[in-house]
Amino acid sequence: MNLVWKLLRQHISIGQLAGFFLANLFGTIIVLLSLQFYKDVVPMFAQGDSFMKKEYLIATKKISTLGSFAGKSNAFTKADMDELKAQPFTKSVGGFTPSQFKVSAGLGMEEAGIRLSTEMFFESVPDEYVDVSLEKWHFDESTHTIPIIIPRNYLNLYNFGFAQSRSLPKLSEGLMSLIQMDIVMRGNGRVEQYKGNIVGFSNRLNTILVPQSFMTWANQTFAPDAEAQPSRLIVEVKNPADAGIAKYFQQKGYETEDGKLDAGKTAYFLQLIVAIVLGVGLFISVLSFYILMLSIFLLLQKNTTKLETLLLIGYSPARVALPYQLLTLGLNAVALCLSLGMVAWLRTFYMDTLSQLFPQLEVGTLWVTIGVGVLLFLIVSGVNIIAIKRKVMSIWMHKA
Repeated sequence: MNLVWKLLRQHISIGQLAGFFLANLFGTIIVLLSLQFYKDVVPMFAQGDSFMKKEYLIATKKISTLGSFAGKSNAFTKADMDELKAQPFTKSVGGFTPSQFKVSAGLGMEEAGIRLSTEMFFESVPDEYVDVSLEKWHFDESTHTIPIIIPRNYLNLYNFGFAQSRSLPKLSEGLMSLIQMDIVMRGNGRVEQYKGNIVGFSNRLNTILVPQSFMTWANQTFAPDAEAQPSRLIVEVKNPADAGIAKYFQQKGYETEDGKLDAGKTAYFLQLIVAIVLGVGLFISVLSFYILMLSIFLLLQKNTTKLETLLLIGYSPARVALPYQLLTLGLNAVALCLSLGMVAWLRTFYMDTLSQLFPQLEVGTLWVTIGVGVLLFLIVSGVNIIAIKRKVMSIWMHKA
C-alpha cells in the first residue's frame, strides 16, 4: 500500500485539492450554519402566535346597512368554503363553529374581593388551527371541565383598563391558568353547570375558544335543531404576498384583519431569505464536489500509464483505487469536522444576543446539524468512492 501511494502521489496537484477543500469547507459551513440558525431562531417566533408560523387569515363577510335591515345572513355556506378552498393561494380552510345555546360565566377570587360574571359565547375551530399547545386541549364529559382559550388582548384589557381604573390586582397568564370559571349552559330545556379552565392565550384567534369536540357535543345537546353555520373562516394561505388574495377578497366582499397581509409578507420574505442562503450553500457544495472529481480524474489521467502497469503486474482495481478513495475521505472528513467547529463557534455570537433579547428562549442542540453534516459527508464520499472505482475499472477494462 505504501509503495502504491508513493508511486501515485507524484502527480497530485496541491492547488487543485486545496481549491476543492476550501470550496467544500465554505459550502458545508454555509449549509450547516443556515440550518442551525434557522433551528435556533424559529422557536422564538413559533411559540404562540407568530409570523414565522403558517400564515392564516380570518375572513368575514362585509355587513351592509341594507343587508342588516333585510335580515341577510352573513354566514358562509359550504359552497363558499369549497370555492375558497379551490383558489390557488389557499392551502386549507376552517370554519368558526358558533355556540347555538346560551352561555354565562362567572370568575372570582374571594381573597382579592373580585367577582365577575357575564353572558358570553363560545366558538371552536379545528385543532390544527389552534396556536396554543394542545396538551390540555381535550374535552372529557365525565369531568365536567371545559378547556378554554381566550384572546391575550382580553387579559390586557382587564389589567391595563378595568383593574387599573379600580385599583384591583393585575393578573398574570400563569395566575389565570390556575383560576376556574363557573360556566352555565342553557338550552333545549336543560341547564347544566361546568367548570372552565383557561389553558392558553391566543394572539391569532380573537374569540373565546373551546375544543371542536366539546362544541359538537354541546350544540347537539343544548340546541339539536339549530344549524351552526360559520360566520368567520380561518384560511391558511401559501404565499401571503400573492396579489390574488386581496383581489379575490374584494370581488367576493370578504374582509380580513388589518395589516395581516403585511405581516404575512414579512414572514414570506424571511423564509425566502433562509431558503436562498441554504441554496447558495448547497450550490457551493455541489461545485466543490465537481472540483474534487475533476482533480481526481486529472490525477488519474496523469497516472494512467502507472495505473496500467500496476494492474498488469497483478494489483486489483480496488487496491489501486484505494489511495484516491482514502484521499477524498480524508479531505471530506477534515472539512466536516472544521465546518462543525466553525458552526459551533459562530453560533455563540448570535446566541448571546438572542438570549439577551429573549431570556425565555430554550437553547437547542447541535445534534440535527451534526446529523445533516454526517449525512452530507456520507453522500458526497459515497459518490466520490464509486466514481473513482468506475474510473479505475474503465482503465483496467480498456487495457484488458
